[in-house]
Amino acid sequence: MARWLRPLVGALLLLEGAAALSFLHHRYEELVQALFRVQSQCPYVTRIYSIGRSVEGRHLYVLEFSDYPGIHEPLEPEFKYVGNMHGNEVLGRELLLQLSEFLCEEYRRGNERITRLIHDTRIHIMPSMNPDGYEVAAKQGPDSNGYLTGRNNANGVDLNRNFPDLNTLMYYSREISGPNHHIPLPDNWKSQVEPETLAVIQWISSYNFVLSANLHGGAVVANYPYDKSQDQRFRSHRRTVNTPTPDDKLFQKLAKTYSYAHSWMHRGWNCGDYFADGITNGASWYSLSKGMQDFNYLYTNCFEITLELSCNKFPPEEDLERQWMANREALVAFIEEVHQGIKGMVSDENNNGIAGAVISVQGISHDITSGDMGDYFRLLLPGTYTVTASAEGYQPLTVTTTVGPAAPSLVHFQLKQEVLRKPAERRASGTRMNNKALQKKVVPRATRRGTQR
Repeated sequence: MARWLRPLVGALLLLEGAAALSFLHHRYEELVQALFRVQSQCPYVTRIYSIGRSVEGRHLYVLEFSDYPGIHEPLEPEFKYVGNMHGNEVLGRELLLQLSEFLCEEYRRGNERITRLIHDTRIHIMPSMNPDGYEVAAKQGPDSNGYLTGRNNANGVDLNRNFPDLNTLMYYSREISGPNHHIPLPDNWKSQVEPETLAVIQWISSYNFVLSANLHGGAVVANYPYDKSQDQRFRSHRRTVNTPTPDDKLFQKLAKTYSYAHSWMHRGWNCGDYFADGITNGASWYSLSKGMQDFNYLYTNCFEITLELSCNKFPPEEDLERQWMANREALVAFIEEVHQGIKGMVSDENNNGIAGAVISVQGISHDITSGDMGDYFRLLLPGTYTVTASAEGYQPLTVTTTVGPAAPSLVHFQLKQEVLRKPAERRASGTRMNNKALQKKVVPRATRRGTQR
């Protein structure tokens, strides 16, 4: 099917005339009311929870959609959207509220596509990661809002420059054949992050998220990792060095899924910039240190991209409906991307799930791990792959599997216990690089100027 037809076909599957939505800017109290209104309208498939509080004490609320809210079902992937990380970039906040109302209403109407999505996916929606910054920006409103007014949190910190810098650790680790996934955090990391960042790190450590997007403004492009380039020598201007992850082709496909389902992102020319296909590698745009999307990829199993959704960071209310219609299909289509690649259970000979088992794909130097119940999810493009599951105390198991373009392939691993070796053999089996060894070689982060992502 021609690429330009896909968004049209998908959009036709979404019933027109959903609930009458209020295209307004929502202050904190109004945002909370909107979330609880959705929960009251769809009580059996939604749950509201808070992951923590902002500097000024506002809850960081998440609305969950699932056929079993509050419960992780084995082999059902976890997905998340995060909006309003920069307080003055508000379109994502409003789009996620609209999406929440839309999912609820379409589920109640019996929309087969939305019903299937909610039954097969556990969806987490956080409309605002920076409610304090939003209140600062909202006081000025869309007409007089400064480009930076309300961007940071109440402590004046840019939350997208506040995550532990795992990129530098990864670049050093790569040189000495160290770990390529779940890179350990610095010992003192909690003292270096803001309350909002701490809450998000603890959140993504508690859920086995598979796919994610964080919503920003100021440009129109789907941005994918890595955000930080390895070459940090230039300090006086933007650094534009393409820095792909081992999953670069997959990330490009994920980004294109959003851009081509969006009404105009894929055209490339937006806000005075040009991005082919409406996508960009983050470091190729400009290098960003301590960002959230790289952190997700290097510390968890989650593949995250950053969606820049509007030239105007604080668009007027009369533009919100047009923006919603431009993004509606893309928001739904991107969630559906969580259902690709391979997934399965890693268990022992008694069919007990093995948590923390490592899933390695030959030719892709980035591993993921199984969740608490032993289930795993590995996003992959269509093709044939050699996959290995390994866990401490068990013999590794390798299989070859073929991934199709539709639903994920189901690949289970039942591992046998490892035969005990003599002490001398165990000592000679190799050592694992620890956190402190990594940190000793970290080069101080270069100062960056003028970047706004």
